[in-house]
Amino acid sequence: MAHDHDHRPTPPHRPHRVVVLALPGLIPFELGIPQRIFGLARHPARHPSRQREQRHERLYEVVTCAVGAPGPVRTDADFSILVEHGPEALATADTVVVPASYELGPVHERGVLTPELAAALAHVRPGTRLVSICTGGYVLAAAGLLDGRPATTHWSSAAHFQQLFPRIRVDADVLFIDDGDVLTSAGVAAGIDLCLHIVRRDHGSAVANEVARRTVVPPHRDGGQAQYIRRPVPEPRLATTTAARTWALARLHQPIQLRDMAEQESMSVRTFTRRFREESGISPGQWLVRQRVERARQLLESTDLPVDRVARDAGFGTAQSMRQHLQTVLGVPPTTYRRAFRARASG
Repeated sequence: MAHDHDHRPTPPHRPHRVVVLALPGLIPFELGIPQRIFGLARHPARHPSRQREQRHERLYEVVTCAVGAPGPVRTDADFSILVEHGPEALATADTVVVPASYELGPVHERGVLTPELAAALAHVRPGTRLVSICTGGYVLAAAGLLDGRPATTHWSSAAHFQQLFPRIRVDADVLFIDDGDVLTSAGVAAGIDLCLHIVRRDHGSAVANEVARRTVVPPHRDGGQAQYIRRPVPEPRLATTTAARTWALARLHQPIQLRDMAEQESMSVRTFTRRFREESGISPGQWLVRQRVERARQLLESTDLPVDRVARDAGFGTAQSMRQHLQTVLGVPPTTYRRAFRARASG
């Protein structure tokens, strides 16, 4: 579930500063996600004369800080990490990220902040973008920052999260939720999806796709995709729908019928639809629309093709059809999206 919103611009010639809050009992994998994803993002070379220089310009600066004084912070593993910055770093953030912890104490038990955590969060400036990964959302919720908003967390904690914070509109069936200046993600690897989404939102698909390629992860899993598969995962010996998806991606500009995709796997339409949902959490039709929206975004960002041509190349057929789908997914029509992206890219 995602919406495109403009965010407070970063001053020119300075990377967007992301400050990650290292909570006691943190999960090392999730703590490292922001550094890995944001740390790999680089300027696309727009000026040939500065191509080599721009290729190495960082788009984000990532800093990790402790809740209290700098020093060792416990993890849920058999090691601690040495954090060199205290909570004062939060005052310098353009974006604050709160990863998960297994030692949230009263935050998890009663939905209230500890005095130390409340003092740390008091450093965050108004207008700062806030992001949580997995149960890091409990911290934002206990601070009252999610009241009246949609939010998500790990599916296994969703019921408890909703009970503890009834004013939040909890959605347990999505990978992440973008509510503009506050974004929340589900568990573990969904944090990667959310951070890639933020890079895409800030700098476009080309930058996000390059980060995904270097990280060896899928470039885009829509926030509305199911967190987990409710049905049993198909046994490895059974056929998957990978070939059909690969076939369809090469033909997005053409009309694609459900039976055409099913034929690629030698399945009946009914079996193929069931298997596709088991593997992706969405229907083949929903998946096709999302791929076409992503193709349209890439073309709007990277080419000057007329909107009618973008609609044909992305498989929407008509500009009106593409306009309706982009309005639904992105919240803006194609021309507005292109203009906004170009303005961000040149800023």
